[in-house]
Amino acid sequence: MRIALTLAIGALAATLAGPSAAQTSSTPRIDARQERQQERIDKGVASGRLNDKEAARLEKGQDRVQKMEDRAMSDGKMTKKERAAIEARQDVQSGRIATQKHDRQNAK
Repeated sequence: MRIALTLAIGALAATLAGPSAAQTSSTPRIDARQERQQERIDKGVASGRLNDKEAARLEKGQDRVQKMEDRAMSDGKMTKKERAAIEARQDVQSGRIATQKHDRQNAK
């Protein structure tokens, strides 16, 4: 039973990761920035500079940017306008990460 559940979860993860990985392969700059921003959030949590609520909000922001990228790549290509909108949203998200990491709230 346990093995079947593990296999089912693994298959689901592979199915969900497959299209996303294929769609974002032509956006290396955006993908790299998403990874760096995620690392900043993870380091903030690890250092205690981000509390759970702040981290959750920032994670939602990261998810929104990823959804924008997925929608832009749904037709197989990304226009300059779509790229500019995503990069602008990443700028906003980057500012939010910096603000939350440097405010006076800490994880307890």
